[in-house]
Amino acid sequence: MTDEIKFEDTVVGEGKEAKKGALITAHYRGLLEDGTEFDSSYAKGRPFQTVLSKNKVIQGWFQGIQGMREGGTRKLWVPASLGYGEREIGKIPPNSKLYFEIELIEALNRDD
Repeated sequence: MTDEIKFEDTVVGEGKEAKKGALITAHYRGLLEDGTEFDSSYAKGRPFQTVLSKNKVIQGWFQGIQGMREGGTRKLWVPASLGYGEREIGKIPPNSKLYFEIELIEALNRDD
């Protein structure tokens, strides 16, 4: 079992790069290994906004979104150790590997 994040850019964005500490706005879809959707900003009808920090998002997002550019779309595979680990969160069972499709709309970096 590997504790590494895997990602693949399906669309490479042309905008600003998301850096640690950035205020990001993104649309995303989160799926379990069996394809069950556990969360989606599309279903909520509005993009998700958060600070890209270890205290605000799971480690998989913290590591996996850095380097993305605005307008880009990324597939992100997150091992349980960088997701929710042994905790059960909503529809996510303990020790779940997670898959995300993330569309970065905006990245506001402190140094921009």
